[in-house]
Amino acid sequence: MTATLTHYWRILKWGRTLARHGALIELERNPRTPPRLRRVVRLARFGARVPATPRYAEAFAALGPAAIKLGQTLATRPDLVGEDVAQDLLSLQDALPPLPWDVVCPAIESGLGQPIERLFQSIEETPVGAASIAQVHRAITTDGRRVAVKVLRPGVETQFFDAIDTYEWAAARMETMGGELKRLRPRLVIETMKRWTARELDLRREAASASELAQGMEAEPDFVIPAIDWQRTTSKILTTEWIDGIKLSNRPALIAAGHDLHAMATRLVRAFLRQAIAEGFFHADMHQGNLFALSDGRIAAIDFGIMGRIDRRARVWLAEILYGLITGDYKRVAEIHFEAGYVPAHHNVAEFATALRAVGEPMRGLAVKDMSVGMMLDSLFNITRDFDMETQPHLLLLQKTMVMVEGVATALDPDINLWETAAPFVRGWIRDELGPEAMVADRIITDLRTLARLPDLIRNIEARYPAPGGAPPSPPLPEIAVVRVGGGWRYALVGIAGGLVGAASALLLG
Repeated sequence: MTATLTHYWRILKWGRTLARHGALIELERNPRTPPRLRRVVRLARFGARVPATPRYAEAFAALGPAAIKLGQTLATRPDLVGEDVAQDLLSLQDALPPLPWDVVCPAIESGLGQPIERLFQSIEETPVGAASIAQVHRAITTDGRRVAVKVLRPGVETQFFDAIDTYEWAAARMETMGGELKRLRPRLVIETMKRWTARELDLRREAASASELAQGMEAEPDFVIPAIDWQRTTSKILTTEWIDGIKLSNRPALIAAGHDLHAMATRLVRAFLRQAIAEGFFHADMHQGNLFALSDGRIAAIDFGIMGRIDRRARVWLAEILYGLITGDYKRVAEIHFEAGYVPAHHNVAEFATALRAVGEPMRGLAVKDMSVGMMLDSLFNITRDFDMETQPHLLLLQKTMVMVEGVATALDPDINLWETAAPFVRGWIRDELGPEAMVADRIITDLRTLARLPDLIRNIEARYPAPGGAPPSPPLPEIAVVRVGGGWRYALVGIAGGLVGAASALLLG
C-alpha cells in the first residue's frame, strides 16, 4: 500500500509539469470544478510560467509512459475534459526516444529464451518506432521472412502500476467531492485505463487479439491484419509479418502513388463498422500512424494492444441508434436509450427525442468539413447532463475509435459524408439481424435449445423427488406441540397421547 504522502508528492510533481504547459487552466476556470480541487490546482501552478495557449499533449508526454496512456484515455472523454482538450490529446501517439541496442538486445534474448542468431538472420539495431510500452525493430527470420519484432521496454510494468496506484487514489477522492465529478465517474476512467494497460503489457494478448480480428475480418478482404509468428512471440516479444505500405497520414505520398482516397476512406469506415457492429470486436487505436495503404489499395492495420468488445445486445442498440440518427427517427433513438437503461426511467421519452432532434437535424446531409463537431458534441454533453445519463464504460473505447476513424477518413477525403457512407452497411446489418427471417431463426434456435435441456430438467426433478425405496411407508405419527417453559424447551404429547400411555400401562399391569 502506497503511503498517502507519496501520493501527494507525485500529484504535486505531476501538477507542476501540467501547470508549466498550461494544462490546468481550463480545470481552474471551469465553474463546475469543486472548490477543493480548484485549490489544489492553484497550489500546483503557484510560481509557474503558464503559457497563453495550453499544450495538453506535450504536458502528458513530458510526464512519461503512464501519463501518455492516461492522456489517450482522457481523449475518449470530451464530456470530462472538454472538446478542445480531447482533440489535442488525440495527437498522443506514444512517440518516445528509443532505448539503446545494448539494452534491447538482452531483453529480446531473455524474452525469447534463446540467442537472437538462432531465430533471426538479421535484425536492425535502430528501431522503426518507439512507444511508451515497447519499440519495434525490423528483422529477417532464419527461414527468410521479413518481420517486425516488438520488444516490451524493460521495467515498464513497475512504472505503470506505481503511477496507476496514485491515479486510483486521486480519482477516489475526486468522486467524494460530489456534483459533476461524481456523475462523470473518474474512477471508471482510471479503471478503464488500467485494464487497457494490463492487456498491452502482455504481448501474447496482443497477438491473440490480432489473430481474432483477422478471423473476424475475413468478410472484408480489403482490410489486412499481419500474420503472427507464434514461434517468436512471448509475453514480452511479439513478432509479426512486416507491412510494406504508405501511412495514411502521408496524404501527398498516397496521391503520388495513385490511390483513390475517397474509396480508401469509404473502405476504412466500412471496416470499422464491420468490426464494431457485426463482429463486436474492434481495433480501438485506429489513428493514422497505425494504418497503411498497400500497393494494391488495401488498408493494413498494426498495433493491437488496445481492443474493444461489445456484446450483441449493445450492438443491436448501437446499430438502431445510428440508423435512427441517419434516417431522422429520433423517437426510436430515444426509446432505445430508455430500453438500454442509458436514460433513467423518470425522464420523458418524447422530451429526450426532441433534445436529440435539436442535435441531429443540423448535422444531417452535411459533409464532415461543413459540420461543427465541437458544437454537436457540446450539445450532446448538455443532453447527458440534463437527462442524468451516466458514463457507459462499454462505449468509452467505441467513442474514442469513432472519433479517430472520422479524423482519418476526413483527412483522406474532406468531402466524405459519414452518415451516407455508414447507412448501407448499418441498414443491411439491421435487416439481417432484426428482420423477419432473423426473428424466426432466433426463435427456432431458442426453442431447440430449450428442447435440448428437457432431459436434464427431468433428471434434476427425479434427483429432487426420488422414487420410494423398498421399505413400507411409515405409519402416521402424533403431532407434537412445542411449549416454551422458562428459558428452555419442553416437548409434550397432546390429546390422545396421554390416554394411550395410560391404556398401555393398564394392560401391562393387569
